Amino acid sequence: MKFRYGVFIGMVLFGLHAGPLMAQLEVFACEPEWAALSEELGGERISVYTATTALQDVHYIEARPSLIARLRRADLAVCTGAELEISWLPQLIRQAGNTKIGHGKPGLFEAALQVERLDVPQKVDRIMGDVHATGNPHVHLDPRRVLQIAKALSPRLQQLDPEGKTYYAARLAKFTQRWQTATDTWTRKASPLRGKRVVTHHKSWVYLFDWLGIEAAGTLEPKPGLPPSAGHLAELKHQLAATPAALIIRSAYQNPRAANWLSSQTGTPAVMLPYTVDGTPAADDLFGLFEDTLERMLATLR
Repeated sequence: MKFRYGVFIGMVLFGLHAGPLMAQLEVFACEPEWAALSEELGGERISVYTATTALQDVHYIEARPSLIARLRRADLAVCTGAELEISWLPQLIRQAGNTKIGHGKPGLFEAALQVERLDVPQKVDRIMGDVHATGNPHVHLDPRRVLQIAKALSPRLQQLDPEGKTYYAARLAKFTQRWQTATDTWTRKASPLRGKRVVTHHKSWVYLFDWLGIEAAGTLEPKPGLPPSAGHLAELKHQLAATPAALIIRSAYQNPRAANWLSSQTGTPAVMLPYTVDGTPAADDLFGLFEDTLERMLATLR
């Protein structure tokens, strides 16, 4: 008991000597990739809460009271935008009543709006399935776009926490150097994938394919957001018999049944990829996400 009391007194005295603790910027990250990027750029000056996991389809998230409470006290929400979270984030924002978070406010950062988007439809109709009017939102799978987003997010952190401006700028510079070196390495490593035809479960991979020069060979979903059907899979099997693909890929959160069936019918190897941070044990940060994605694709191709 005396030892514990002495430690307690020592901690109190140390705290008084050290002065008040630094107030952290509260960041609400809609997806794991933006939580990881925020931590890279914000370091010890921010506290990050991640609203979803790699084992969830972020198109369909319940606006739970716990999420509302977290968003209510956030200084900054870092989300994908481009309608990816349209079924739940607007509801969270309304119910949280946080005047700092909202469209046009500094407290809402939408990553996809910081970069050029692919697959922007000429028109949107319900019959097309889950199509996003402003383009494909899955921008985090292109490291070139990730760097653009980082260069936009860092100034936002500086705006909300002016006292940390120099700190944030230094972390951005360090991240930029490490990320560019890693991207160059990944690009060289992925050269065997260039020109390969790949089937995907959902159109989540267009930015990865754009970066690596991979050709989309079809999707297991008949339309975006609709589950694979027997008729569509049979048609896809027929197409692959005429023009084979190198791989069938799916995300960690997607049911493997359709991918495995098509693989067994066509001989095309199927592989599960992390899709986002923590989708696999090796994808424990943004660097691990890309390294493990490429390693799994290359290993399956070999």
